[in-house]
Formats: sequence, structure tokens, C-alpha cells
Amino acid sequence: MKKRILIPTDFSKNAWNAIKYAVELYKREYCEFYILHTYFHSGFSNDNLLIPKPTEAALGIMQTVAEKDMQKLKLLMGYCEENENHSFQYINEFGQFFDVLKKTIEKEDIELIIMGTRGETDNKDFIFGSNAVNVMEKMRNCPVMAIPGNVIYKDPNEIVFPTSFKTHYKQKELKTLIEMAKLTNAPIRILHIHKGKPLSKEQAENRILLESILDSVKYTHHQLYDVDLQTGVRCFVQSRESEMIAIVNKKHHLFGSVFSNPMVKELGKHSNVPLLAMHDLRN
Repeated sequence: MKKRILIPTDFSKNAWNAIKYAVELYKREYCEFYILHTYFHSGFSNDNLLIPKPTEAALGIMQTVAEKDMQKLKLLMGYCEENENHSFQYINEFGQFFDVLKKTIEKEDIELIIMGTRGETDNKDFIFGSNAVNVMEKMRNCPVMAIPGNVIYKDPNEIVFPTSFKTHYKQKELKTLIEMAKLTNAPIRILHIHKGKPLSKEQAENRILLESILDSVKYTHHQLYDVDLQTGVRCFVQSRESEMIAIVNKKHHLFGSVFSNPMVKELGKHSNVPLLAMHDLRN
């Protein structure tokens, strides 16, 4: 059965790089890639009845431009090396980006989103643009991999996985991490930021559980002491020249995400490696 992967595009160089990365990453796997472009009238909102819906003429112009850009993308895809394991669906749809993204994930039973970290309109001072951060935060029923625009695909030397050992992980939550390790033959580096206290009984049990889940792949344990999480991860990755980071997005009902959103925003200022965001499925 083919793996179903969604790749959003705004036809930027960053988005094109994400497509190339995804195709190369899964070159040995049977995959159905859904290349999705959404277009929307910036002044229109379904929630505000005072703003008139775009005219048919305006919608027609937007649709024509989107279709021309998609045809150019298809031509570009034609220059890529053909892979009989891969098939592609191209989708142009009017609507707000997150609404269309969510609908497509559900309709096509998408298993993974791979996207560029920054679009044409994002702040160039940040490697991770607003859409990439928000997709990792909001699309909680599907793991997301964000690819910086300057990353040329190669099998990563290792995958850094930061954890506090406070989470009782489940096999299905870490399925994509294990898949990445097997696809690329990359060892997982489990990184714990030590705050000076020994692991609690619960943390020790969670560590053992994590080891059992990762039993089918290579992994090692690493510790850093007395630094905050974001700084610790960034320094660890930079010092080792690690080439992929994976995180689990824990959701706290009162305070929003207490893990990945600050992590993603902080790493987005500095990171030049792909970031895989998975989700705590109990939420």
C-alpha cells in the first residue's frame, strides 16, 4: 500500500526544495504525493458577512494564475528522475490555507506532511515561517516535517530526539520517527536536559518504555546539564552537526502547546536542519 504524503506549495524555491527532499527521502518506498496549492482573496472571510465574496471575475483570475503556476511546476517535475514507485496528484483549491489543508488530510487519509520552512511572504530573518510553525502546531492528526530551503537531501547522520522522560509514549506516536530512522539508517540520539535531580520513578519507567519502542532502530542516550531546553537542543545539534531533529508536540489544555511551539520558534531562528514534529495522540 502506498504511503500518502501531502506537500503544500506556494511555488516558491523553498517549497520546490521540500518536494525534491520528499521525493528523494522516499525514493525506495511506494508513495502517493499530493502537491497542494491554495489561493485565497486576502480581503474575504467566511466568518465576516460584511466583507463581500470575491466576484466571479476575481476568482477566475486567481484560478487562472494558480493553474498556470501548477502547469509550470508539472513541467519542472518532468525534469526529475522518474521513479516507478511514485505517483503524483496536483491540487489547486480556493480557500484559506489551514481549512483546505485540514480537509485534504482527512479526505485523502494523509499520513505525513512535508513542507518548506518559509514561503515567499515570510520574514527572511526566520528560517521557519508562520505557516510552517502553525502547521506543526495545529495539524495535530498528522506528523509534519519542515525542510529549510538550503538543505540538499542526504541521509542524515543522526536524528536528535529531545525528551524530558515525562511523557508516556505510545508506539503509534513515534511511528514516523522509527520510519525515518529505518529509511535513512540514521541512529536516534535521545537527548535529556538534566536539571540536577535524579529521574523520578515515573521518568525512569518512561525511559524504559521509550527504549522498548525504539528497539528496532539504533539509539543512544545523551545528557546536558543546567540549560534551558531550546538552548540545549540548539547547542547539541550545532556541536555535533546533527542533520535532523524530531520532537513530540505535547498539548496542554490550559496553556496551549508547552513543548513544540516555543521550541519550533526558537529553532526556527537558527536551525538549518529538517524538523519532524509528531503529536501526543492522547490529545
